[in-house]
Amino acid sequence: MNEEFLRLLDSIHKDKGVDREVLFTAVEQGLATAAKKRFGLEDITVTIDRQNGRATAVDSEGNEVDINDLGRIAARTAYQVMTQKIREAASTVIVDEYQNKIGSIVVGSVQRFERGNMIVSLDRAEALVPRSEQVYNESYRPGDRIRSLLLDIRRERSKVQMILSRTNDQLVHELFKLEVPEIGEGTVTIKKLVRDPGNRTKLAVASDDPRVDPVGACVGVRGSRIRTIVDELNGEHIDIVPWSEDHVQFIQDALRPAEVLSITLDEEKHTAIVKCSKEDLSRAIGRRGQNVRLSSRLSGWEIDVSADESSDAPEDAAPENPAPDSHGPDNAENAAPGEPDASADADKEEEQ
Repeated sequence: MNEEFLRLLDSIHKDKGVDREVLFTAVEQGLATAAKKRFGLEDITVTIDRQNGRATAVDSEGNEVDINDLGRIAARTAYQVMTQKIREAASTVIVDEYQNKIGSIVVGSVQRFERGNMIVSLDRAEALVPRSEQVYNESYRPGDRIRSLLLDIRRERSKVQMILSRTNDQLVHELFKLEVPEIGEGTVTIKKLVRDPGNRTKLAVASDDPRVDPVGACVGVRGSRIRTIVDELNGEHIDIVPWSEDHVQFIQDALRPAEVLSITLDEEKHTAIVKCSKEDLSRAIGRRGQNVRLSSRLSGWEIDVSADESSDAPEDAAPENPAPDSHGPDNAENAAPGEPDASADADKEEEQ
């Protein structure tokens, strides 16, 4: 019986990571509580031999107490006390192991779903991905591997609740840190990152070394690095722009892939008035305003995008009341009906 008891403690020690001495103490406290209840004594001390597992008990006067037959009720009491103490010890081990990993990526496997929440199995514990921290267009099944951001650890008595996230911006930051050595080493810095989980992420990067292109370092050879991150995010689009202290240049880069014609800054309202061609207006705004919204968050400026009507005027159509041409006399009035306007052609050739 003693050997079986020692094997059981060894098994708990390996599975839960709880120190053997803590386990022995928990059992001693459980047996002492049960013995007090069984014999009606105020003070009983139980000691377990660490080598052979034999338990001995003595009262306050040093007299040995036989605890081999505690009875059913007292035995249940001992079991409850031991279980509680072991759970508390296991919770402490989990908190100590994962406390310094908050804000970092942890890897686990999906166990099950409860009321829309995803339960993930980590090394020695279970963690929760609440519905609010799940990406709307991602789908997982039990057994799937999942990488998430450890968002928080909440402890309630003997229970530990670890909260994971797939929507937090820091998840993308940590993925870049893992995949891009220059970011992990500190040569390249992510100055700012904004995200619409499941759809698009925009981040601005800078380099402390003029020889290192921060955007190229994040993209990798033939896009190898960025492709790995996009795959981990299940196809989420990622825009990487160079950081700039020039607000106009930074806003222009943030709005890519749209081409911007002009940017006017209203310092008082902290608004950027952006003009682009009609063809690029939809790209600048993005689906459901996504591109301009993320660009605004990235740059810190309220961005007002509109089409520049003058840029879309037909070049080959003569105006009804043309202004005198700077190249010479009013050729539009002197030209014969159906004859092309020479100055308009000259302007077109010059633009080409």
